[in-house]
Amino acid sequence: MEKGYLALVLHAHLPFIRHPEHENFLEENWFFEAITDTYIPLIKVFDGLLNDGVDFNITVSLSPPLMNMLRDELLVNRYIKHLDRLIALSSREIERTRGDESVNKLAVMYRDRYLETKYIFCDKYNKDLLQAFKKFHDAGKVEVITCCATHGYLPLMDLYKPAVRAQVKVAVDTFKSVFGTIPKGIWIPECGYHPGHDEILAEFGIRYFFVETHGILFGSPRPRYGVYSPYLCKSGVAAVGRDLESSKAVWSSKEGYPGDFNYREYYRDIGYDLDYDYVKPYINSSGVRVNTGIKYHRITGTGDFKDIYNRDVAMERVGSHAANFMFNREKQVEHLSNIMDRKPLIVSPYDAELFGHWWYEGPEWINCLLRKIHYDQNTVKTTTPGKYLEMYDRYPVIQPSMSSWGCKGYSEVWLDGCNDWIYKHLHKIAELMIQSARDYKFSTDEMSKRILNQMARELLLAQSSDWAFIMKTGTFVSYAVNRTREHIGRFLALHEQLRHGNIDMNMLMEAEGKYNIFKDIDYKVYS
Repeated sequence: MEKGYLALVLHAHLPFIRHPEHENFLEENWFFEAITDTYIPLIKVFDGLLNDGVDFNITVSLSPPLMNMLRDELLVNRYIKHLDRLIALSSREIERTRGDESVNKLAVMYRDRYLETKYIFCDKYNKDLLQAFKKFHDAGKVEVITCCATHGYLPLMDLYKPAVRAQVKVAVDTFKSVFGTIPKGIWIPECGYHPGHDEILAEFGIRYFFVETHGILFGSPRPRYGVYSPYLCKSGVAAVGRDLESSKAVWSSKEGYPGDFNYREYYRDIGYDLDYDYVKPYINSSGVRVNTGIKYHRITGTGDFKDIYNRDVAMERVGSHAANFMFNREKQVEHLSNIMDRKPLIVSPYDAELFGHWWYEGPEWINCLLRKIHYDQNTVKTTTPGKYLEMYDRYPVIQPSMSSWGCKGYSEVWLDGCNDWIYKHLHKIAELMIQSARDYKFSTDEMSKRILNQMARELLLAQSSDWAFIMKTGTFVSYAVNRTREHIGRFLALHEQLRHGNIDMNMLMEAEGKYNIFKDIDYKVYS
């Protein structure tokens, strides 16, 4: 019998980016790269584990914006064109590199990978990757959970509880439309917990949520089991804390596995390395150099010089790192099981996009780890928070502390001098949305409903924590600022039209067509 459990958690999220007004839009590449580098490689891993009869459990949160994009016909068709360009480019690379055996071998690897990706996406899952996650979810191996509607940072919305409630309800409704059930758990955005928000989660049937380590350790009363057990809030919803030791082994850029010098170097790409005229037909039509995903170098060291990537050596390191991670979890569980009156739960949450996109070998590491845990030891077994909560009749009750992950752990990333200007506007439009929803709660006018529903979408999209995060990190700042201003401005314009009855149909139809997220939203969620 196992002595304890490991809960691997992958948080899959991207902001809602869809620009039908442009033939190609640079930021849509974030979505295309995530499908190619992360989501399909993970699906391939889960399919292989199922086919081989490996007993495994893993938790995956799919955010509502990501779920909407994965089923958007425009984006799906654009992704297929994106894949076709990669197939054409990698095929051309095979011809260009015939004189260099080591590089040519990598070019063949990329071409074969893109062809397989297209087969999985188009043929095996009929252009709908949510089918795959539902299959794994229904099989009881992947516990798919939700996130808030647009990844809104909840602690900074607490002035307007209906806005927090709307982020949760819309998320649950989106999940139910795909999976047919209420999600067991939720990834609260940025692990941003504010005391009392668990009561809203309980209202919608959610059983657990994740918090950063100090959200548990600084809870009241002092947590009996550290972060190695879920704790019930007074609402009955369980708070699950992150284990720092196992997280650091993967997250840390200096000490973690992804920094191994034999792994693929993310920051060397032929989109920048090769002649511009050669790569131009395969990159964004704007002519801006971008990553293609074809990278021939390994990390090598801390300097600028980079050796050619050796896939076989990298796979050997994957095996070593998976074995090391498993060994450390075994020792951790053996120690904890001697001082706890129940089997410890080690929770290791990560952004899903780390695996494959940033750490190219990450999906293979997950595959190797889950197989080793199944075949090579009996101390640790994988589980999910939902399954662990069914193991014991009682769990300690605490009040988790206000907390987040990110720098310093208390909202600083999302409330900084570079982004704090957004909140007076977000608070104001939340106030206007709540009042409008109450004023029109019993309205039967279809045009008013249509405007109010679009106002709700604009508010939710403006609240996305991604925009504040991007402003803080200093990448794509102009896009984040423009999106924030666009949604706030359109909300206010629609609000004025609603008040005065002077409807700009072109504006309304353009907004409904461009940002078509949450097609079945009901503005009364704010009333």
